[in-house]
Amino acid sequence: MKTRLLFAPALFLTLILLIIPGCSPQAEGFAIYLTKDNIPVAQMEALSHVEIAEEPVISSKDIVAYKEDTHEIKLTAEAYERVMQLEVPTSGKSFVVCVDKGPIYWGAFWTALSSQSFDGVTIMVFPFSPPRDSIMIELGYPEPSLYQGEDPRSNPLIFESLEEAGKLQ
Repeated sequence: MKTRLLFAPALFLTLILLIIPGCSPQAEGFAIYLTKDNIPVAQMEALSHVEIAEEPVISSKDIVAYKEDTHEIKLTAEAYERVMQLEVPTSGKSFVVCVDKGPIYWGAFWTALSSQSFDGVTIMVFPFSPPRDSIMIELGYPEPSLYQGEDPRSNPLIFESLEEAGKLQ
């Protein structure tokens, strides 16, 4: 009888320890989110806090490879199509680069149809171009010399996350 009394709590504790990890949120790793309320690019820098959308536009699962030296991201065909289908105004569409939903830096999806220059991080969207499989996270538009400040793209948290996911090249 004593053995049964000792066995039941041990079994219960073992089951709890097996169930709890399944209930905890999984580390998401590197992801790019749109802003929750579609915050205009011109307002992003002035904000101290920006809420991200519920789901990323690009998640770690969408990434085939990330080239560390050029910041080129090879995407799955579905993810590339999703990005190219974004409605991007000529003033850009804000995004936030995150690791495990923690913001690292912000930028804007940008279109080549824009005549506006931009001193920020960009991902170009070419909705009328032939299908490809890669996007680039770049500095400034229409040329990198317009970008002022430190380059946030080489944040160690980003590279660690991509390395852990086996995506970094």
